[in-house]
Amino acid sequence: MNKTVNINLAGIFFHIDEDAYLKLQRYLEAIKRSFTDSQGRSEIIADIEARISELFSERVQNDKQVIGLKEVDEIIAIMGQPEDYLVDDEIFEDEPKVNYKQKSSPSRRLFRDTENSYIGGVSSGLGHYFGIDAIWIRLAWILLIFGAGTGILLYILLWILVPEAKTTAEKLIMTGEPVNISNIEKKIKDGFDTVTDTVGDVAKNVSDSVSNAAKNVDVKKHANSIKSSSRTFFDTLADVIMFFFKVIAKFIGVILIIVGATTIIALIIGLFSLGIADIVHIPGLDMVEIANAGNTPLWLVSLLVFFTAGIPFFFLFYLGLKILINNLKSIGNIAKFTLLGLWLMSIIALIVVGIRQASEHAFEESHITKTELAITATDTLIVKMVNDDKFNRNFYRHNNLKVAHDAEGNKLIYSADIDIIVKSTTDSVASIAIEKSADGRNYERAIERAKNIDYNFSFNNNTLFLDSFFSTDPVNKFSDQDINITLYLPEDMVVFFNNNTKSFLNYRKYDGNIVSSKTTSHYLKILENNSECLDCPIEEKTIKVDTPGLKINDDGIEIHADETHVKIDRSGVKAEAEDVKVKIDSNGIEIKAEE
Repeated sequence: MNKTVNINLAGIFFHIDEDAYLKLQRYLEAIKRSFTDSQGRSEIIADIEARISELFSERVQNDKQVIGLKEVDEIIAIMGQPEDYLVDDEIFEDEPKVNYKQKSSPSRRLFRDTENSYIGGVSSGLGHYFGIDAIWIRLAWILLIFGAGTGILLYILLWILVPEAKTTAEKLIMTGEPVNISNIEKKIKDGFDTVTDTVGDVAKNVSDSVSNAAKNVDVKKHANSIKSSSRTFFDTLADVIMFFFKVIAKFIGVILIIVGATTIIALIIGLFSLGIADIVHIPGLDMVEIANAGNTPLWLVSLLVFFTAGIPFFFLFYLGLKILINNLKSIGNIAKFTLLGLWLMSIIALIVVGIRQASEHAFEESHITKTELAITATDTLIVKMVNDDKFNRNFYRHNNLKVAHDAEGNKLIYSADIDIIVKSTTDSVASIAIEKSADGRNYERAIERAKNIDYNFSFNNNTLFLDSFFSTDPVNKFSDQDINITLYLPEDMVVFFNNNTKSFLNYRKYDGNIVSSKTTSHYLKILENNSECLDCPIEEKTIKVDTPGLKINDDGIEIHADETHVKIDRSGVKAEAEDVKVKIDSNGIEIKAEE
């Protein structure tokens, strides 16, 4: 029977065999002694314990499993013995004096690299994971955003789901380096050295970087590398290819800056233009206002559009700057997350505005008025459309709703969306039904907008004059207003539709409609569920028959029967039998008989 011990290693509890615990304790104490005089000792020890805890968790199948000597030995084999390393500062020189043969080469895992990030570190993390430069990942995001349109959503999901590389062990795993004592110590001491060097040499580095940038040209650098005899041909070729890739990347950076800046400037101009719309009249803006059935303020919609489109293009502009300027100062996480939140809120607000706009067309209602006409079945009805030069100028039949001003200068919405339907009736007098239709958020608003449609007609001396347009007040907005006119005509009545009604009649008869646009300018007699044209030209019909013994076509008639052949055409009649031939034409009758 073995005694077990409960331990807390980097915040995780484990059940471990007593012998294995003693060995692990001796191992950790030896590591601590190795780093007694090392800079960042506490951080190194904490990261080593976190890595050991992670390796234990990978080997524990359930909470009740006890860690034994086997698991401890495996961990020590991976992490290495403290005496296998030089723990002084010399191991961090450019040429290390001791090379340790790695006992394990762990596979890379996906983390977000926030130390080299523009936004959330997703691209840098993917670059480490796939072993490529992060700039190509960022260019792929741009293609997804402007191509399939899924780049933004995918990036946000990765930002939320992929963990950040916080500990030294996680950063080593992210880059594919073995997580052992040597690499953990080197990673931490590199961080301390970087901070120290930066604070001590910041002025000198700025001066040197400016001087080197002026004196050293990349082309010269790569030319010298080609001439170096210490490098192989393939190494030089790889550097040349990478040089051209960097040139292309710089060019892409310039394009991103131009596109981003141009779009942002255009959005700013559009935003301020709508802001002063009440002061300066902008052509066509009244149409936008009348189409705004949801009554959302235009300045608010323009502001939401500005944030929705402008923020992605700002980051596109910022990315171009980062590509061109390596040491460009970051705008900070607070600004990044603020812009992201503002962008998400703008999208949500635009969706709400769109739903509100669509809800104004949720219901379609109609208002019908029916009027008798003082005409009977024995009379002839003439139907004409009445045009108005003010409303019909440059106006096509199906141009939907437009805006104009009446004689008093009042603004009106007008349209020619009018359809005429003719049906027969058994009543003794004719009647006309005007059906006005409109959309609305609810029944009450839809029926109110339908009633507010202004349409007129008149009847005089058996002639029905129909307006070729209707109008409504702009307060009713563009709500798919239209008018259906139904004429109920008694049977046996004669009706004449003027040619200017052609575009308002349907091109065919259907669903009880008994008059089509093809019969305008003709007198029609109303029948039961049908109409008959009284003065339409008679259509010529062609009959063609081609059967054995009989052939009928435009040329004439031919009959063949045994020894008999008869042909009738425009020239006359020819008949041939076995003993006789008969020919009848303009010259007379000719009969020949064989003796």
